[in-house]
Amino acid sequence: MRDATGGEWTYARAGVDIDAQDRALAEVKRLARGTFTGGVLTEIGSFGGCFALDPGNPAGTVLVASVDGVGTKLKVAQLAGQHGTVGEDLVNHCVNDILVQGARPLFFLDYVATGVLDPAVVVEVVRGIARGCTRNGCALLGGETAEMPGFYAPGEYDVAGFIVGSCRRDRLLPRADVGPGDALLALPSNGLHTNGYSLARKVFFELLGLSVGDFRQELGWTVGEELLRVHRSYLGCVGPLLEAGLVKAAAHITGGGIPDNLPRCLPPGTGAEIDLASWVEPPVFRLIRAAAQVPEADMRRTFNLGVGMILVVEEALAASVLERLASEGAWLIGRCVAGEGVHFVGERERGGA
Repeated sequence: MRDATGGEWTYARAGVDIDAQDRALAEVKRLARGTFTGGVLTEIGSFGGCFALDPGNPAGTVLVASVDGVGTKLKVAQLAGQHGTVGEDLVNHCVNDILVQGARPLFFLDYVATGVLDPAVVVEVVRGIARGCTRNGCALLGGETAEMPGFYAPGEYDVAGFIVGSCRRDRLLPRADVGPGDALLALPSNGLHTNGYSLARKVFFELLGLSVGDFRQELGWTVGEELLRVHRSYLGCVGPLLEAGLVKAAAHITGGGIPDNLPRCLPPGTGAEIDLASWVEPPVFRLIRAAAQVPEADMRRTFNLGVGMILVVEEALAASVLERLASEGAWLIGRCVAGEGVHFVGERERGGA
């Protein structure tokens, strides 16, 4: 299905230009680099920023921090009048971002901003944040609630979170021995997680003319239930693998999809080969692709397509790691190769929308 103008829909056309964000980030990196002190271990652009408390100690404690929001998934929550899941989304997203650096969470801070404060809504959002913190063994240390009349439309709010975790410096990821021949293992996502909602909302609520309460047979539940599925935390299944030293690197597949996120954990000279035939995309992605005729390259850079996290492990250990992840639905998605970037091979399963 195309819109009235007959054009294909892309993330940029829906209002989000990833390339423009990348250009802005280049200048942000330059500005931030000028503030770095001796404890900084990572460049801007890592999943989490790393700061060594004792820079001279190779086994000393490193704090790993990250900050994020929920994006326009909040619009769906506001349409549905259901605010209890977006806080958990926020925590889990941040937990995953520091997990792929090798860290476990210590504490979390939240920021909730609205035009006119509705106490019941704010409490419901923060209850979700607290639930996420409890499930991840993370303290909700504090936060800020900002009431800004005239800045947000009635019923609208925004939420952001800041997480700090820790890791021994000699256990930080990615490890130095990542290279061609390593296996890539995927962990499934739980739907869209918290990315691609500007395009997804355009498809469901404008092109298809649906509401949050409409049931879709191919999804198995309502549009609202699908779009508000909670962003998974991978701490429970990946944490033990980190403790056992079985993971060389990891990538949280968020905005930018596999093409932009997987290279963030690979060293120069190492690329990735992804086998499209190794998994079947969840129905929600097939529906979006078909309804808006989204180009394949844009689908891959906008959505996770059913892949929430990718782990880099030694090829000889891949089978045993997969066995440990059997209950999580993990699979072998590809391998590291010589070169740069991500290369897709094989044929994607073309199930119906």
